Parts: sequence; structure tokens; C-alpha cells
Amino acid sequence: MEAEGFVFAGAADRFPTLGYSIAEADDDHNLPDCRPSPYNMAMEVTQILLEAQSVDGSVRKRAEENLRQFQEQNLPGFLLSLSGELANNDKPVDSRKLAGLILKNALDAKEQHRKNELTQRWLSLDVAVKASIKGCLLQTLSSPVPDARSTASQVIAKIASIELPHNQWPELISSLLSNTHQLKPHVKQATLETLGYICEEVSPDVVDQVEVNNILTAVVQGMNASEGNSDVRLAATRALYNALGFAQENFTNDMERDYIMRVVCEATLSPDLKIRQAAFECLVAISSTYYEKLAAYMQDIFSITAKAVREDEEPVALQAIEFWSSICDEEIEILDEYGTDFSADSEVPCFYFIKQALPALVPMLLETLLKQEEDQDQDEGAWNIAMAGGTCLGLVARTVGDDIVPLVMPFIQENITKPDWRQREAATYAFGSILEGPSPDKLTPIVNVALNFMLNALVSDPNNHVKDTTAWTLGRIFEFLHGSIVETPIITQENCQHILTVLLQSMKDVPNVAEKACGALFFLAQGYEDVGSSSPLSPFFPEIIPALLTVTHREDAGESRLRTAAYETLNEVVRCSSDETAPTVMQLVPLIMAELLRTLEMQKLSLEEREKQNELQGLLCGCLQVIIQKLGAAEPAKYVFMQYVDQIMDLFLRVFASRNATVHEEAMLAIGALAYATGSNFAKYMQGFYPYLEMGLQNFEEYQVCATTVGVVGDLCRALEEKILPFCDGIMTQLLKDLSSNQLHRSVKPPIFSCFGDIALAIGENFEKYLIYAMPMLQSAAELSVHVAAADDEMIEYTNQLRNGILEAYSGIFQGFKSSPKTQLLMPYAPHILQFLDSLYRKKDMDEAVMKTAIGVLGDLADTLGSNAGALINQAVSSKDFLEECLSSDDPLIKESAEWAKLAIARAISV
Repeated sequence: MEAEGFVFAGAADRFPTLGYSIAEADDDHNLPDCRPSPYNMAMEVTQILLEAQSVDGSVRKRAEENLRQFQEQNLPGFLLSLSGELANNDKPVDSRKLAGLILKNALDAKEQHRKNELTQRWLSLDVAVKASIKGCLLQTLSSPVPDARSTASQVIAKIASIELPHNQWPELISSLLSNTHQLKPHVKQATLETLGYICEEVSPDVVDQVEVNNILTAVVQGMNASEGNSDVRLAATRALYNALGFAQENFTNDMERDYIMRVVCEATLSPDLKIRQAAFECLVAISSTYYEKLAAYMQDIFSITAKAVREDEEPVALQAIEFWSSICDEEIEILDEYGTDFSADSEVPCFYFIKQALPALVPMLLETLLKQEEDQDQDEGAWNIAMAGGTCLGLVARTVGDDIVPLVMPFIQENITKPDWRQREAATYAFGSILEGPSPDKLTPIVNVALNFMLNALVSDPNNHVKDTTAWTLGRIFEFLHGSIVETPIITQENCQHILTVLLQSMKDVPNVAEKACGALFFLAQGYEDVGSSSPLSPFFPEIIPALLTVTHREDAGESRLRTAAYETLNEVVRCSSDETAPTVMQLVPLIMAELLRTLEMQKLSLEEREKQNELQGLLCGCLQVIIQKLGAAEPAKYVFMQYVDQIMDLFLRVFASRNATVHEEAMLAIGALAYATGSNFAKYMQGFYPYLEMGLQNFEEYQVCATTVGVVGDLCRALEEKILPFCDGIMTQLLKDLSSNQLHRSVKPPIFSCFGDIALAIGENFEKYLIYAMPMLQSAAELSVHVAAADDEMIEYTNQLRNGILEAYSGIFQGFKSSPKTQLLMPYAPHILQFLDSLYRKKDMDEAVMKTAIGVLGDLADTLGSNAGALINQAVSSKDFLEECLSSDDPLIKESAEWAKLAIARAISV
């Protein structure tokens, strides 16, 4: 192969050795000085690092304080000390490991703002200090101590993630690659591990293709069966997993791709379990990253995965099943996006791998269902071959639809009545797994035959596992084959009572069965969501509600998520109930209030009890929210409900006294519902509630609480309208602070912009005093949202959310000022807003929600500013081409907005 591709043969001769290399670690020349320096002689760091791990709390605390002071007073010395400690083979393993961990934490953090701070701090360090630290880390890779090597690998990768994007440490990769020819296996292993971590940390675009080729060459050579050391081979296989994102170009080259695939497939047959598992993990990653390149290998991969699923140990078998689940995910996504309409411009064609493999794949998966474990339900996080097989079977059903049914039915019929519980459970699991995907026409006749059998099994099967899976399968039947979307109902007046009797009886069973029975009732209720004034469940309401409340009070309701499931089902039953059951729902109000009061009055709780109390308070607030929404929307019931509002509000304010994020979020949502239900009457609660509203808006750490609170401000604006004015200074100040903060999670910012619109709409021209603060922020955010490079789907989605929030703000502001003598205050901002709309139109990357809001803003601008802005509107691209595009949209909402905008523009221009 050419030099610019892979370097397979004679690679040792071609690797340049730049900078410091571990190959030289045993010589006395060219070594970084990792002995105690003037910096790290400032204190005996080894002793302090050991004391920081002491079982004695006071010793540990004193040591942590010493480390903190050392870091604050002399950061370069502190980092040099740590790197020297990590590199020193005479030091204890425990102090070296902690030194490396602290070093890593000095370079990286989960919170983006903190990560940015640490990055800047490292970049601003003296070059000589950084060089010395990096030298020590590279030297550590040759340490005989595995923990020290592994820690150093991770720290090197963190530094690489900071420096490589800034074109610093350019010699790092070649320096590491030169060490892969070391005869010492432990040095090779550590170097490959480091390369893997670097590929995990660094974006592919900061490493040039020649270096990518060299990394892949080194990694694939390390994976080769000829590599005698299994530690080296494992490190190489794990490194390839992280390096796959870098291999885009190599995977387009048939020869290089063939070589990678051959080496990966060979590694799946290694005698070492961990290597086999890591190789299958690579195959799973390849299936999602390079789906379109797999056709030539699928026959071999099927043989390899089938052998692993049937014969290998569980960790390997699970990854082999995961490969097929991943292929399903890819094909489901392609089919969802393109349907069967593949044309030359389809980005990725569907190769129908699953359809082709179906006759062999389905029997293999059905076999896995018979490999259940006796205690598989006891551990909530349990995952085994049977569960993985069932999950994959479900994905196969979604991928191929009706074609799966004839392949699975014989297995179900053969096993469903067998004396061995494993066979009955596997048959039931198979049936439940294929209920999403095939058409209702195909499944309904089978379900009609099976329903009675399953209801009887849920009550009378002697085995707990069979009952558990049966209840889950009933839930799936009600989720996918019941409701307004299904033409032939499987639940009729005749069998409804029997179904409910069985489900309510099963709620008294052991927790895991009762939890699944609650889930089945959840989907049963949800199927009647659209039936209108009278629901088939209504006559059974007086039985259903007490049965669910009884479950919440069970001694063992804490097991298998049972209490949570019962409340979620109660909420769904209430949410989907019809008006005729409002009196029964009304009876719930004092009961749930009493429950919430009881949790507030519990005294002197242990930590575990407090956690349970918080969880229960969150569930009760969530339940009250649903009840408020239901009764607030039903006129006769609403009048009766209003007598409880004072007490409910008092309870919510008491809930805020507890410092728990989940409870705060649920209570906030419930208050939003209460404000909506009570309208302008909510004003009397604002004085007492405002401090908690402000507290929610200031909650940067638990950003979901902040986001929920922003949403509640919108609810309050709609409920109170001008009555919210006395609180607007405080609210706007806090919202502006939130937007200026780099600590607040970015997901909260779009709703804050949208909230500006809600406030302006509520207070009209009184928004005048906030314009000078809000408009520049909207303007800079708008510019950012147009020029941001959308690197991935997540970023594209966020950018559209941001644009939508900005546009909703503009829309609310224009509508708020409409018919006011102060509309001219908005004129200076009109050119920029029109320019923003033009830019969005030219970018061609709006989603439909943004499109609808954007054309609405054009209409609002024309409607509010009228002839004052006529000339500007006339010049805007968006008012012609964009408007035309929206008018011919298939989306009725976009079309409706565009027609309204067209009228408003015509009025503005004609005057």
C-alpha cells in the first residue's frame, strides 16, 4: 500500500521518533527531570496524598485542605509535584494513583463552564512547566506498575484534548507511535491504551490523515493474532473501538477496510474472553458508524455472532446480540426517514440486512429466550442473554414488520403450555416482544385468541417469572393494539370487566408482578384518551382508584418501582378519564392533600427515610398537578375544586422548604397548572410564592428546576396578564442574569427567550423599560444562532430550539405593543429582525417549528409596525421568497401562519 494509506509492513522503519520517547526511558539521556524540584520540595507530597486516603476522617480532611492550599498558592509547583509523584517508581502505588487522579481533575470537569476555566488555566501555564509535566507523564508509561501507567494514559489524553486543537504538542502522536515497536510488552500496552484514550478525547479533525493512518496501523498491528501478549492485544482492540471515528477515509479504501475487518473478526475468536468481548464491541461500533460498508462481511459476521451467542460466555454473547440490535437501529432509522423511497439522493440506502438474515436470525434469538436466570427479576439493573435476545427480537419486529410473525408463532404455540416454566415464559416473552412493528391487521386475530389465555395465566400460573412476563405482554398489547388508531377493538364491553378484574387482582401479587399489572392498566387507560364524554372505564372508576391507592400504601411498595408505577397509573387514569367521573376525581383531592401533609409533618428522619419522603412528595405533587389540570378544565367540577385551592397552595409552599430538586420541579409544575386553572385569582398567592419563584430561577446547579420555573413564569403571565407587572422587575433581572451566566446549562436559554415574549404579551407597552436590555441580547443570540456550525444532530436540534425561543420573544413583544402609541419604540430593531429572518431563510436548515414561528414573526412585525416598516418589509427577501415557500407548504400550520402574514404585509405595504 502507498505511504499515505495504512502502513502495514516494515512499519518500524517508517515511524519518525520525534520528541521524548519511552524507548529512551531506561537510558540516562533525554529524560525529563521528574525528581523533586524547587516547586515540589515545598512539601512532602507523598505523605499528604496517602493521608488524603486515610480512614480517619480528621486526618483525611486535613490532608485535603493541605492539597487545596498548595494548589491555590503554587499551581505550577502543585502540578509538577503530582506528575513527579506519578512518574516515580519508588513511591507507593496509592499515592501515585491519587496524584494522577488529581492531575486529571485539574484538567477536566463535567460542567462546561468549569471545563473551559481549567482549559484556559492549563494553556496559560509556563511552557517549561507544561513540558516537564508532559515528560513525566510519558515516562510513567514505561512504569512496571499497571495502575500508574493507566492513570498517566488518561492524563496524557486530557492534555492532548486541550493542546492539539491549539496546535500544541505536535510531536505527541509520533512520539507515542515510536514506542509501539518496544520489545517490552507493558510499554506497548500502555502506549496503545494512551492512543485509545486520545482518540476518545480528541475530535478527528485535529489529527491529520497521515497520523490517523499511523495510529490505525499501530493499533491494528497490536490486535493481530501474531501479537503474543494478550494485554497488548486487549489494549489495541479497545483503542480501535475509540479510533473508529477517525477511520472514515480508511473505511472508504477497500483494502484497508478489509484488513481492519479481518483483524477484528479474528479477534472475536481469541482465547482471551476480554479480547473477544472488546472485538465484538468494535463490531457493534462499526455497525452503526459504517453500516453502508458492511454488505461484503455480513455472511461471516453472522457465523461469528451465531457461534458466540450459542457457545460463548455471557459478556461475549451479549455483545454479539448487540451487533444485531445495532443493525436494527440503523435500518429502523433509515426506513423511518426515507420510507421505501430510496433514490440516488438518499444519504444511506437500506441494505435490508435484517430481512435477509431473518430465517436464521430469528431462531437464534428465540433460543436465547430459554436462557433465563432464576433470580433475574430481583435486580432492577439485571441484563442477561434472555433479556438481550428479547430486546433484539423486538427491534427485528420493528425493522421487518409482518414478516416476523410466521417465524415466531410456531415457537410460541410449541412452548406456551409446556410444564417447564422457562418454556412458558420464553413463549410469552417472544409474543410480547413482537407486538410493535407488525400491522394491527396481522396481530389482532392472534391477540384475540391469546387474550383470554394470558389473563388466566396472569392469575393462575404457578411461576412468578411467567406472571411477570405475562403482565408485561398484556401491557404491550394495550400499548400497541388498543385505542383510537386501531380499527378492530380488542377490548370490548364483554371482556373489559374481566380484564380489569384480573389486573386489579394482580396488583395484590408480589411487587414485580403488581408493578407490571399497573403498567398494563396505564396503557389500558391511555387507549381511551380520545373517547370524549363517556369512557368504557368510567363504570369501574370507583374500583380502580381505591385499588391503586391501596397499592401505594403497601408495605413492600418500595420494591420493583411499585409505588411509582401505581402513582403514574393513577395519574394516567385521571388524565384520560371522562367528565362523568369528575366527582370521583374530586374525592381524590382531600386524600392526596392529606398524604402530602403527612409527609411534611414527618419528623427526625434518617437519610434513607428522607430520600423516600422526597420521592413520595414528588409523586404526590405530580398527582395533584394532573388532578388540577383535569378538574380545572371541567366547568361544574372547577367551581367545587376552587374551595381547595388555598390549602393546596399552602401545601406547595411548605414543600419548597425541603431542599430537593425533584420535589421542587414537581411542585413548580403543579403550581403552573394551578395558576392556569385559577387565572387572575392566582394574584393573591404571588406575594408568598414569589421568593420560591426567584429561588427556582437562580438554581443553576439543578438546571431542570430552573427550566421548569421559567416555564411557570410563562404560565403565570398567561394567567395573571397585567397583574404580574409588580413582579416583573425581579423576574426580568433574574432572567437577564441567567442568560449572561456561563454556568447555566445551555438548554435553559431558549425557554428564557421565549419567556420574554410571554412577559411582553402579558404587560404590553409596560415592557418598554426592558427593551434596552432584552433586545441586544436577542440580537446577539440571533446572530449566533445563524452563524453557529451545526456539527451534529444534537447541535442542529439545539440551534433550532434557540432560534424558536428568539422568534417567540419577538412575536410576543410585537403582539404586546400592538395598538399601543409606543410601537415606534420597536422601529430601530426592525431592520435587524428582518435581516435575521432573511438569514434563516438563506441557511435552509430550519425545522418546521422554526419555519412556522419565523413566518409568524414577519406577520407580527408587519401587523404592529404597519406602514412605518412598509419600505423595510418590501426590501426583505423573507417577505417574498420565504413567504411564497411557506404558502406552498404541506404543513397546514405553516400555511395558516403564512396566509395571515401575507394579509398583514399587504396592509403594511399598501398604506
